Amino acid sequence: MSSDITLEQLKERLAALELENTQLKSELSSNSSNTKPAESSNTQTFEPSTSLTLEEYTRYGRQLTVSQFQSIPGQLSLKNSKILVIGAGGLGCPALLYLTGAGVGKIGIVDDDVVDISNVHRQVLHDTTRVGWFKAESAEWYLRRLNPNVDIQTYCYRLDPLNAFDIFQEYDLILDCTDSPHSRYLINDVACLTGKTIVSGSGVRTEGQLSILNFRNSGPCYRCFYPSPPPPNSVTSCKDGGVIGPVIGLVGVMMALEAIKVLTGWYTEETFKPFLGLYSGYDGLSQSWKCFKMRGKKKECIACGDASNEGKLTRELIQSGAIDYEVWCGVINYNVLKESERITAGQYADILGKFKEDGHVLLDVRPKEHFSIVHLPHSTSLPLDKLRRISDKAQLPFDTDKPVYTICRYGNDSQYATRYLNDTFGFDAKDVKGGLYKWSMDVDDKFPTY
Repeated sequence: MSSDITLEQLKERLAALELENTQLKSELSSNSSNTKPAESSNTQTFEPSTSLTLEEYTRYGRQLTVSQFQSIPGQLSLKNSKILVIGAGGLGCPALLYLTGAGVGKIGIVDDDVVDISNVHRQVLHDTTRVGWFKAESAEWYLRRLNPNVDIQTYCYRLDPLNAFDIFQEYDLILDCTDSPHSRYLINDVACLTGKTIVSGSGVRTEGQLSILNFRNSGPCYRCFYPSPPPPNSVTSCKDGGVIGPVIGLVGVMMALEAIKVLTGWYTEETFKPFLGLYSGYDGLSQSWKCFKMRGKKKECIACGDASNEGKLTRELIQSGAIDYEVWCGVINYNVLKESERITAGQYADILGKFKEDGHVLLDVRPKEHFSIVHLPHSTSLPLDKLRRISDKAQLPFDTDKPVYTICRYGNDSQYATRYLNDTFGFDAKDVKGGLYKWSMDVDDKFPTY
């Protein structure tokens, strides 16, 4: 065998050695135990670059050879880009995973929530050992080991009108991975005022949506499509409606790809067309992806429209608190009962012991899918939306002469059920505070929670 080494082989060996050296340094500098760090290790300084290292040639080689990616210029665009991902949950985790792997230069992560065991079936950056960590820090822990070249900044607090502008100005592109209307409107308005493009995704149950908003300030923005928020009772969260992990994961991955297309210049003002992508995981015999062309910017839009519009949004207007996004979007206020109309789980256990199961009615007002997972054996299923469609007392599917109690998952919908029963039919119904969750915590620790 010849001992001659070609220049190309030498480059490959050098790249391999540099990669091994980088990995060893990362392992030495990181705490490999599963103990939560006292504070985030945001020590890197973001510096624009005009070249790739040998290790980066090797690391990103498979995407460098894709013609649509634009090779070295495309990779340098990513390396010199700064993106902000708001939400490190079901959408944010896969998006962060692939954007970090692709080599985006700086990534900011905003999330004030902590990892719960119910998250890990779909939020793929977190695991069982990091339950209780801030999601932003848990994501950072994983991502730094995936690609130590990326500068990661964490913000373990809620995005609000006072901090949003200062955070946004540090980044080139925003990924909206949130799940509430008031967050989407705040993100949209601040992005429009700071000139940032948004890649927006959402998903619940078996379906997801994807779009790009305020592209290079040419619109349209979220308010162009939805000038007013939807009724609060029509918005279903993952907690209430459920979600299949791969569904939300696919939308997050698609968000990452759209972000890469924006950052590398695949979209231009001439080629970009506003769109809404709809994904269905259970469509017929397989899955489906449909993409619809959307209208352009609305001139009268108060966020991205003409500056002369009356009522135009401004930074001062938002930061002054004149716009309360939660109130405007009608965030549900569950405190609708008097204290005399509520009892604790322990008090209900006493009632159950005193009057037995047939001496009263316990209405479980969760959706039927929730009732089928677990319920108290003596309860009657009557979902809240079905109850609200009943106006004749004779149509109620239970003995109306018995005392009535209501229960749900966390003690929220049961309050509305109690209010409706008492106001509409003259009952003296009471709801169980904290619902089945508190029953499991305070009365029967073998009762499953989900």
